[in-house]
Amino acid sequence: MDNNCRSDEACQAVTLDSPKLFSLAGAMERREQLRAAGRRVVLTNGIFDLLHTGHLYYLQKARALGDALFIALNADASTRALKGPARPVQTEEQRAYALGALACVDAVFVFNTPRLDAEIRAIRPDIYCKAGDYTLEKLDPGERAALEAVGARIEFMPFLAGFSTTALIAKIKAAGAV
Repeated sequence: MDNNCRSDEACQAVTLDSPKLFSLAGAMERREQLRAAGRRVVLTNGIFDLLHTGHLYYLQKARALGDALFIALNADASTRALKGPARPVQTEEQRAYALGALACVDAVFVFNTPRLDAEIRAIRPDIYCKAGDYTLEKLDPGERAALEAVGARIEFMPFLAGFSTTALIAKIKAAGAV
């Protein structure tokens, strides 16, 4: 996987590969292997830019709901659309690699669409998980319909207040000004 840090020659030599990083087709194949073995798959999605304590807490709690945790990671373009032109701080390859390095994560795939409907239908998770700052009413109607169509249980994990990427970026900026 290319890490897109072209300005640093030493960085160009680094390959960010992980056995946990999949295309959607590869994630579907892995999902079917787990289904055949009677394993329950939890799916979550997000940007996961600058992993922090809130992310780690959430991902560990999500993984505990099933036998495997799959993460659908927002591509760089959808991250910019959601968070603005200065985001993401890290590329999708870098974010996917960091997530794949976590013991609680079993599979990561990047999605390029604004919504996760097709990916939900393709993966057919047993459980879909979001952080506690979401509610059933806040879920995208198309994503919610896809979850209902595949029979996924929807779970909202406790929200660990005080942790956000936006707040972390502000704190880093403030530390740099000292």
